[in-house]
Amino acid sequence: MSLADRYRVSIRGFAGFAKLGAGAIALSVLAVASGAANAQTSGVMAHSVAKPDEGTVSDAYIYLLSRLLVIRQERMDEKAAGFSYNVIRYNPLGSSDFVNPNFDVAYLEAWFAVDDNSAVVLEVPKVKERYYTAQILDEWGEVIANINERTFPSKPYGKFAFTRPGSKVVIPADATRIELHSAKAKFLGRIELKGDPAGAIALQKQFKVTVIGTPRIEASPTIAMFDNKSLAGVEAFDNVDAVFASALDVSPTAAEMQQKVRAVAAYAASGPQARTALSGELRDHVVPEFEQYAFTKSAPFRNHWIGGAQTGNYGKDFRLRAAVDYAGIWANVTDEVIYFAATRDADDKPLDGSKSYVIHFPADRLPSSVVDAYWSIILVGVPDYRVVPNPLNRFNFNSYSPLKSASDGSLSIAIGPRPVSGVPESNWLPSSPGKLFSLTFRTYVPRDVVKRGDWSPPEVKPAP
Repeated sequence: MSLADRYRVSIRGFAGFAKLGAGAIALSVLAVASGAANAQTSGVMAHSVAKPDEGTVSDAYIYLLSRLLVIRQERMDEKAAGFSYNVIRYNPLGSSDFVNPNFDVAYLEAWFAVDDNSAVVLEVPKVKERYYTAQILDEWGEVIANINERTFPSKPYGKFAFTRPGSKVVIPADATRIELHSAKAKFLGRIELKGDPAGAIALQKQFKVTVIGTPRIEASPTIAMFDNKSLAGVEAFDNVDAVFASALDVSPTAAEMQQKVRAVAAYAASGPQARTALSGELRDHVVPEFEQYAFTKSAPFRNHWIGGAQTGNYGKDFRLRAAVDYAGIWANVTDEVIYFAATRDADDKPLDGSKSYVIHFPADRLPSSVVDAYWSIILVGVPDYRVVPNPLNRFNFNSYSPLKSASDGSLSIAIGPRPVSGVPESNWLPSSPGKLFSLTFRTYVPRDVVKRGDWSPPEVKPAP
């Protein structure tokens, strides 16, 4: 079995979309015809378009995929009941519509949208003695800012006005101006529960948004929708100019990579044979190799956990950005959180809900010793990456869970369809028989030992 097959079950981004129906296929055909017509009217005749080499095709596809994944998420969010731009959604505890929900925090989220004559003002409440952050990301998955006492020590709360780049809109005197990278941004707020859900919910509702002016909100570009089981194929290249025009990319390689994308798009539009050849290359080589990279090479791999990559801001590393947008969109910067994920046990076999496992933390390597905020571990099913129902409604553990340590100070967590002998039942994370699962381990405000890569969770060992 290849590495791509062995690790294909991993932390993928979202619940899948239904396969394209006849209507969507018809739209794709129209898009192809339109692309071919555009190529010819611009003076690029079919026979004059050279076939890009394999490396160019791979670079172009993976670079473009980041933007497509964010557009896909925006489309998903737009379908939520009551959705509006510039309106906060206060998520109920234990809910979230993206991969591996964090049940240790009260979530809130919104899409901000502005134009040259408008602004969005976010009011952040004063939060004491618990983790919180107001995270703002651009339309490629790059973090613009985190508002909290660590990153904004001179103003950890209050009013913050988000504007389009270069906008001259007048903002309130008591608001701090923050320029977005383009006309839209994703806002995610997280407030640690810390054993006090009611207090976290009260703080959650104190985050407020007001709008200055009446922004003209651009629709997201037209793309063929796809799911994580079947990533976008050649149709990804059908509307690239509109995709690029919709959002500035701050990557220093943006101009170079976008030209590669346009070259591949021109080849795809040059005729049916070229399109078929490109489709096969993507299906047979580019996509499988990207999946293998995302789940085995995009971050350090230790103790059968993958994690510790520098997420949130990616510089020239467009491949890592695409992998993160694919595997867990809206990842934050590593000063805020470092993630680890496991889909295989210490014997390199898939984690199986029918079997029992133990994670053992020695007394000198406890998870509480490597964070300044908190740690958590959550179990989700594969391939849907949603929590697995169980009679205890127990889906995760964190720093405040009533876990029992051994007499030597070590800590063991059991995972399986029933309690594991030798591990307190309070430390048991239930799985579902017959269903594969994935574990995500989060370290919030990690200490240097985690940032250096000198700590990772222990192996997930089959129970004796």
